[in-house]
Amino acid sequence: MTDPIADYLTRLRNAMMAKHKIVEIPASNLKKDITKILFEKGYILNYKFEDDGVQGKIKVALKYHPETKQSAIKSLRRISRPGLRQYKSKDELPRVLNGLGIAIMSTSQGVISDKEARKNNIGGEVLCYVY
Repeated sequence: MTDPIADYLTRLRNAMMAKHKIVEIPASNLKKDITKILFEKGYILNYKFEDDGVQGKIKVALKYHPETKQSAIKSLRRISRPGLRQYKSKDELPRVLNGLGIAIMSTSQGVISDKEARKNNIGGEVLCYVY
């Protein structure tokens, strides 16, 4: 697999379109950090890390509106890819949907959202947009 983050986002996107409640994803430290951010910002219901001795799995419980059955995540977009990395300085940090969405960034202080990067006054690689 050449782009594990794109695979992670695609698995989430496919599970949401199929209205699954839980999706299993092969684990990595970067994927765990992205999952934690999605949970903190309220885009997923819950998550659980399982260690099976080899790589481990992330079980993500997706969040839907109780009446309309609409997913809490409208869109997941990969920004920085292996063929074209997207780095932004502290002055060029993106605003997703005028601040309604989040950009997940990989910085020198770890994987954080764009709002935290703006607060800490640091830049980094823009991994994906979520709204």
